[in-house]
Amino acid sequence: MKDIEFVRPEEIEKRSFEIITKELAKQDITLPKEQELITKRAIHTSADFDYARTLTYSAGAVEKALKLIREGADIVTDTNMGLSGVNKKVLASFGGEAHCFMADEEVAKEAKERGVTRATVSMERALFIDKPVIFAIGNAPTALISLYELMQRGGRKPDFIIGVPVGFVNVEAAKELFIDTNVPYIINRGRKGGSNIAAAICNALLYMARDK
Repeated sequence: MKDIEFVRPEEIEKRSFEIITKELAKQDITLPKEQELITKRAIHTSADFDYARTLTYSAGAVEKALKLIREGADIVTDTNMGLSGVNKKVLASFGGEAHCFMADEEVAKEAKERGVTRATVSMERALFIDKPVIFAIGNAPTALISLYELMQRGGRKPDFIIGVPVGFVNVEAAKELFIDTNVPYIINRGRKGGSNIAAAICNALLYMARDK
């Protein structure tokens, strides 16, 4: 028990961020100020310091995301796990809602009939939301691919992309699709990511919008 650190439950998150800050300093990593809380929350969620190197932001991404949130943008996730992780109370305080269409019976039926993934149909449905939308993709690279293809065919351009799907098949290539577009994004390059990371990034932005 000599190595156990006793921390009050309400102080655990604060202590975790102190440790993260110290570890980053040891690695001689200085995060850009506007990105710091987001990257640290991704690290906090995963205990993986690679995010300090691979989490990639388009120019002015944080400012644009905060503006969207404050103007009442909705958030669309590609998994119910991601949906459950988003702080919907804070989002609602700005007039936004969180959605996930993946489990809808009509989505599953259409995907089967067309021979495409539910993620593809879900993204198509999301583009009909009549307000700005932040897409938080943590699982399905096909969701990113579908959004990109729809945009290339002259469809609606996503207002913001959080692109952090995890895995091996098409994951890296799907993330790279948006790197050179004019769509604002926060993307984790490489194979790592996940619904928990997508939700963590959403929440970091929501807390920043609330606290500032």
